[in-house]
Amino acid sequence: MAETFQNLLLGFSVALDPGVLVYALIGVVIGTLVGMLPGVGPLAGISLLLPATFGLNPIVAVVLLAGVYYGAMYGGSTTSILLRLPGEAASVMTCIDGYAMTQRGRAGAALAIAAIGSFIAGTLGVIGLMLLAPTLAVWALRFGPPEYTTLLLLGFFILAYMSGGSMLKTLAMAAFGLLLGMIGIDVMSGYTRFNFGVVELGDGIGIVPVAVGLFGISEILITAGQPAAQNIQRPKLRELIPSPDEFRMSVGPIARGSLVGFLIGIIPGSAHIISSFVSYGMERRLSKRPERFGQGAIEGVAGPESANNAAATGAFVPMLALGIPTSPITAVMIAALMMQGVLPGPTLITERPELFWGFVASMYVGNVMLLILNLPMIGVFVNLLRIPYGYLYPGILAFSILGAYSVSNSVVDVWIMVATGGVGYLLRKFGYDLAPVALGLVLAPMLELSLRQSLAMSAGDYTIFITRPIALTILVLGVALFAFSLKPLFTRGKDWRASVGLEGEQS
Repeated sequence: MAETFQNLLLGFSVALDPGVLVYALIGVVIGTLVGMLPGVGPLAGISLLLPATFGLNPIVAVVLLAGVYYGAMYGGSTTSILLRLPGEAASVMTCIDGYAMTQRGRAGAALAIAAIGSFIAGTLGVIGLMLLAPTLAVWALRFGPPEYTTLLLLGFFILAYMSGGSMLKTLAMAAFGLLLGMIGIDVMSGYTRFNFGVVELGDGIGIVPVAVGLFGISEILITAGQPAAQNIQRPKLRELIPSPDEFRMSVGPIARGSLVGFLIGIIPGSAHIISSFVSYGMERRLSKRPERFGQGAIEGVAGPESANNAAATGAFVPMLALGIPTSPITAVMIAALMMQGVLPGPTLITERPELFWGFVASMYVGNVMLLILNLPMIGVFVNLLRIPYGYLYPGILAFSILGAYSVSNSVVDVWIMVATGGVGYLLRKFGYDLAPVALGLVLAPMLELSLRQSLAMSAGDYTIFITRPIALTILVLGVALFAFSLKPLFTRGKDWRASVGLEGEQS
């Protein structure tokens, strides 16, 4: 422990250098702005900044790019809460209750809890990175294709278990998302599927245009059909501060979201997206009043926002300790380090301690910067809602179109956004939950690839999923959750039988 403390002091001596501080500030500011812009996201922001790291000190380069990463994790919550427009894919779940709080005049409180939760989760994640990196990274290495398959299936079992509405509707929307995820080139055979001759669909349908269409464009269509525009008054200071009850109700979700997000973050995949779904479902299931979710429950903001920020930090564990990228974002950051002549991996901590511990300390500093920058800006953000819809919505549509186009520089993505916006409008009219569609789209390519790799390993033998201990454990847990999710169906059946007198006749 004493050695860890000495190493941390070394890290702070590096991170508090004025030159490093300036680049950390630049990174979090750019990241926050990137997170707010629909369709841009941290991957695009980091990729665009990558050439700017040429000639920089390796520590400065990685601090700059990391600042963009976790700055974008927070920035995406702003437009999600205020406009129901996810600036970043991980903010999809924040749209649901965050925007509902905005409609109730509690936008300031939602933004404040998002900032505080992000800060706490980011700080706890850095502590986990500092203390548990070697152990957790080795554990993550034990995951092969069978383990990933069962883990992704567990995500759908959790979705069924934690669904607060109709389980049939929830699973139907998840299946719809899976079907959308099947579009594109089959990575195992190289054949193109379901693209109907559209070359741009070879890479599949991206989550960004779908998320912006489902949540942002559909909201514009829903609001446009209302008889009167929402009347937003100038917020008072006390309305920007969460109430004591909101603080109290947020403590548990922030703690649980931080833990769940960090643990999911060390596993390869779109961890920050998956963790926000898991956290939201968990809070909905644990709540004594689950009917509040979707109507402006503060827990629905605190949990997912904490989870996606903790997952962003957890992703650095295998990246730094083993040199293994867990997502496209960390892959780009590894490329940035390699351009500097630094090879991430087990030798990084011993051969370049000033870089590793300087990076860890800079994340502490970056989280403080994010909190200081964003809390005073809450009043400014909320006042954006006072712009008349006639001016606000054309601007939102323009940013949405630019964001969707910028993902792949393709007009097809813009049409996908428009189409999913129309579909989202119809689904919301019929009472369907849109979040499972986004989850199915994210998980479909990973689930298909890991399943087919597993069957290739076993020559088509499905028993590979029960002969590997970790895969079997995850599978049993998932089946148990699914069985529990069916319990309400039997309970309702029993109540019906009792109401018509059949229960008494049997006895």
